[in-house]
Amino acid sequence: MTDNQLTFEEEIMDTQKGKFLCFQLGKEEYAVEIRYVMEIIGMQRITPLPDLPHFVKGVINLRGKVIPVVDVRLRFGFQERAYDERTCIVVANIQETNVGLIVDSVNEVLDIPDNQIDLPPKVKKGKESRFIQGLGKVEEQVKIILDMERFLFDEELNEIQQSVAVEV
Repeated sequence: MTDNQLTFEEEIMDTQKGKFLCFQLGKEEYAVEIRYVMEIIGMQRITPLPDLPHFVKGVINLRGKVIPVVDVRLRFGFQERAYDERTCIVVANIQETNVGLIVDSVNEVLDIPDNQIDLPPKVKKGKESRFIQGLGKVEEQVKIILDMERFLFDEELNEIQQSVAVEV
C-alpha cells in the first residue's frame, strides 16, 4: 500500500467527515457525527433494569442483541415527556458499546464543514458542558454538536456494560 492509499476504514471515515445526524430535544436541535450512528429505530418495549443511573431507561432486544437505552432528555437534566409517534431511538456506538439514545425526533443528515463549527462558549466546567463538542452554523440556525466520546462517564459506561453483560 502506498502512502496515498487509504484503508477501507479510512475511506469510510473520509466519506462521513462533516456529516451529522440532527435531532430534536424540545425546541433545540442537536447533532452527532454520523460515524457514531449505527441505525435509527422506532420506540420499542424497554425492559427496565435495577441499579442503573436514572437516565438509563433499561434495555431493548435489537435482533438478538441487548442494547442499553438512555433518555437523552433525562441525561441532560431536562424534564421528562411522554413518548409519541415521532420519538425514536438512535443506536450509537459510544466507546465500542452500542447504546440507544431516545430523542424527541430525528430531523435530517446535514453537511457541516469544519469552518462552520465554533467551539462551545466557555461556561462553568460542569457535567453538562462536557457533552458539547461545538456549535454548528447552518444558514440562520445553530446545531448543538454533541461529543459522543464524552457522553457517558467511564464509570457510567462500565455500569451499563456490566448490566447488559448479564443475560436478559
